[in-house]
Formats: sequence, structure tokens, C-alpha cells
Amino acid sequence: MTKANVIKPVLATLVAAAACTAGLVFGPAPSAQADTYSDLINAQNQHAASVQREAELKQQLAGVNEELANKILELDDLTNNKIVAAQAKVTAANSAAATAQDEADAAADRLAAAQKDKETLEQQIEQTGKDYDDAHAAVAQLAREEMHGSDASDVMSVVTGATSTQDFVNSMQSRDALSRNEANAASSAATTLNTSMNRSERLAAIEKQIATLKTKADEKAASAQAAAEDAQAKRDALDKLRAQGEAKRNELSAQVESLNDESAKQAAQTVLIASQVDSYNRQYQKEQAEAANKVDPGIQGTTTVPSNPTVTPSTPSTPTVTPSVPSTGTGGQGTSNGDYGNAYVAGQCTWWAYDRRKQMGINTPSYLGNGGDWWRTAPSYGLRVDHNPEVGAALSFLPGQDGADGTYGHVAVVEAVNGDGTFVISEMNAYAGPYNTNTRTLTNAGQYWFVH
Repeated sequence: MTKANVIKPVLATLVAAAACTAGLVFGPAPSAQADTYSDLINAQNQHAASVQREAELKQQLAGVNEELANKILELDDLTNNKIVAAQAKVTAANSAAATAQDEADAAADRLAAAQKDKETLEQQIEQTGKDYDDAHAAVAQLAREEMHGSDASDVMSVVTGATSTQDFVNSMQSRDALSRNEANAASSAATTLNTSMNRSERLAAIEKQIATLKTKADEKAASAQAAAEDAQAKRDALDKLRAQGEAKRNELSAQVESLNDESAKQAAQTVLIASQVDSYNRQYQKEQAEAANKVDPGIQGTTTVPSNPTVTPSTPSTPTVTPSVPSTGTGGQGTSNGDYGNAYVAGQCTWWAYDRRKQMGINTPSYLGNGGDWWRTAPSYGLRVDHNPEVGAALSFLPGQDGADGTYGHVAVVEAVNGDGTFVISEMNAYAGPYNTNTRTLTNAGQYWFVH
């Protein structure tokens, strides 16, 4: 596999950020274009939200040991500001690198084609000489064949039709004049078509073209290399930030448990959860890059992440029931009924909900449908569905609810339930595309359906 063939699938996989068909709708991801007025407004809004969150966090941590409070604030800033900003830079850099590599490949292909033309022409020159004019000869030959038949018949006509040596000479002169006229006409026509160069002239033109193409190819290759190095540097910087976050999270985990103030403990745990969930982004991105590196070099093109929410089960699933209102039941969390493994589209919200619940030791049926369908289909598998948040429960957003897709809805997982009635969820492909997770704190649990 060439270096370019390695870089392209890796970048294509890292760049993938198609809209989640079973996720939230927040508009297209930021592009690498120059800042616009809307970009500025978005940046200002994000900054304002960050400032507000920090102020609220400080208020909740009031009375906590200053050193511990500062560590919690630092982890929050790292997770919600620095890592988010670094991820945006990585996404833009990966996109730029992929584009630059495509342009470099196209330039290299054009150069290779010109070099092949030169090689073919040099072989032809060895056979016919440099002065052979393909266009001239082809058109002249065509004219002769149309006006007089084959060359052999022309010669036989001249020879057999001559009554004396003088007649033969005169006939040959007449034929030669006609041939010159045909050749002149052919040359004129070829000039009009811009193909009248002989092989020597064409070779020189191709060599000039190759020199130009090589310069462009070298420039594009250098740009692609620089873009790839820039993207790698930004990925390294992001990994460094996430490693810092992991170290800070591990350091804080034990200390947070010692907090007596419920509000402070809740705030600290929310920060820890956000950091923990972001660590999954690092894990998934690493897995995607490794998978892209294993792409068969004989296969052309790149692998894309499927976004079709419809899944055809490899194992027959239990028929589902679609009640107008789900039966709530009194069962516990999870069921092995209908759990054949994670059959949801990789990188989507449904895939994450199954995977995250499995990490928590909770079984989930493999074919509950789109995120907005889980609350309907879950009861037929024996799962409890109600309006009470519980750690590990799947929150099934109705189509259009809280920005969820108007057709497919969305699904998330409850990470924590706070004493003040708020609860923290983790979700995938809500903001930044497939395989990207984030957390949110929600209120008013009564408006949501929870699958236990």
C-alpha cells in the first residue's frame, strides 16, 4: 500500500461526520472556510454558555477546598472547552488533508498519463522517425482512398494505362501533383484541428507538458504532505489534552467521593461523567484509524460509515408490538430476550445506547428500531418503560423532541440522576457526527420516555 493509499482511508474515516439519521438536527458541522458573521455569533454564544457554566459550577463548589475546586474547574474547562475546540481543529485539518491528498493524487495521475504518452510516442519514433506526421499521413491516406481507391490500384492504373514511356511519366507527374494537393489539403485540415505537429514536435510538446505537470504534481504532493502533518499535529495535540483529562479524572475520582455537600458532589460527578464519556471519543477514533489502516490496498476508494437506520437482522427477532401507549410493567432493567449482540448501525445513537448499557451490565434487545421507536417496541421484549430516569436507562426521544430528528427520533443513556431532579445523559452522533459522544444535563423528566 502506498503512503497516499494509507493516508486517504484514514482521513476519510476520521473526517466522516454525516448527519445522524436517528440523532439530533443541529445543522452542518463548521467548515474550514473563513469566519462568517454566523460563525462569530456561534462562537460568542458558545463563549457565553461556557462562562455561564463556569459561574454555576463555581457557585455549586462554594465552600469546597480551593485546590480541589480548582481541579474540578480545570477538568471541566478541559473537557467542555479545550478538547471541543481541539476536536473542531482536527476535523477541519483532516478535511483539508483529505482534499489536498485528492488533489495530489489527481496531479500525479495526470503526470503519469503524460509520461505514458511520451513513452508510446518514443516507441513510434523508433519505428518511423521523428518527421512522421500522423495527422498529415492519416488525412492524406483517407483522401487517396476515397478519390482513387487503394495505393496498389493507383499504381496498376498508371502502369497499365500508359501507352508509352512519356505517357507513364506524365501520368506519374500528374498523380504526384494530385498527391501533393491532397497532402496540402490534409495539412491544412490538420492545422485547423491543431494536430498537424510531426512526432518530433509532439514529443517536444509532451516533454514541456510533463515538466509543467511535474511541477504542479510536486507542489500538490508537498501541500498534501504539509496538510497531513498539520492534521497529525492537531490529532496529537487533541490526544495530549485527552490524556491530561484522563489523568485529572483519575486523580479526582476518589476525592469527589469525600465531598459532603450534595450540590458540590453532584457538580463534580457531572464533570467526571463528561470527561469519562469524552474518553470514549478517543477510543472510537483510535479504532476507526486502525480499521482504516487495514483497508485492502487493492480496493479503490474509501469506506464510509453507513447512515441508513434500517437494520436487517441476521437472526430472526421476536415480532414487536407498537402500542399507542407502552405498558409500563414492573420489571427491572435489561433483558436477554431479543439480545443477539449490537446489530445497530455503528457510530449511531442506537449503537451507542446498546453499547453503553452493555458496559453497565444491562442487556438490550438488538432490534428496537430507530431511537424514537425504543419506547414503543421495548415493552414487547419485557422491558419496563416509564417517565422515571434511572442510571443505565435509555432515554427515547420522540421525533422532533428536543431537536431530535423529525422522523427517526433519538436515543441516549442516563448516566446520573441528581437530587435536584436533573439527570445527566450520554449520547452519540448528536452534535459532531458518528462515533462522537457528549453529555447533557436535562430537567423535567416527566416529558421523556425511559426504557429500563
